[in-house]
Amino acid sequence: MELPTINYQNIFVGLRKHYRQLLMRLTSCDLCDEPCTNYLLLCQSCHNDLPIFNLSDVQGDLLNWPAINKSLPKIQFDYLICLSPYTAPFDKWISQLKYQGRFEVAKLLAELLATHYLSNKAKHNTLKVDLIISVPLHVTKWQQRGFNQAHLLSTVVAQKTAISYDEKILCRKIMTTSQVGQSGNLRRKNLKNIFDVNFTQKNIPNHVLLIDDVVTTGATASEISRCLKLKGVKSVTVLAVCLSLANLS
Repeated sequence: MELPTINYQNIFVGLRKHYRQLLMRLTSCDLCDEPCTNYLLLCQSCHNDLPIFNLSDVQGDLLNWPAINKSLPKIQFDYLICLSPYTAPFDKWISQLKYQGRFEVAKLLAELLATHYLSNKAKHNTLKVDLIISVPLHVTKWQQRGFNQAHLLSTVVAQKTAISYDEKILCRKIMTTSQVGQSGNLRRKNLKNIFDVNFTQKNIPNHVLLIDDVVTTGATASEISRCLKLKGVKSVTVLAVCLSLANLS
């Protein structure tokens, strides 16, 4: 039986066409599908149009914005830096990361967050950060989801800012129900004493950068900050991708 003749030239042409199509998908803007060469998943135009907070208006700290300060009562952290309000396209990206496993979005958000933080640090007299910590998931929730989005963000931010990151310092020892839709008071009640901080007396940092994806009522960050300060931490800055508050003006 005679074997069929293989046309390697046609195979090569087909593979090259497939490669070009794949490359176009990987290098097109996530928002407008235009060629993307300057900034990860975004073209320069869409990157420039992102709804980023101007921290210069609040001296580098969103807690200096009266509407935000009023909406975050009884907080235990000292400074708040967020990239954007919880609006398009960030709300879509965070949802895609958490529930669809789009890990390239984590890289995008972390790069934007690190750039935002470094720019703010260069413009304002911010305290030196000794350690980055991420908001932890309970081990059961981590196993169900397969990852912790705050950990993914923190890994990249630590690399870009050259600040040490330790994912083992903080753990969530109690599994809580979803906090979505709950009031700040109820969230604070549910979060009481659910975190463990594992510092030794020799390595307690003065200033911690606590990273999360979204700040809503500030209850989680506040409870973690309270636990950190009980262990000897002097101040906590919360760094998050989005701030989700109603009626920001």
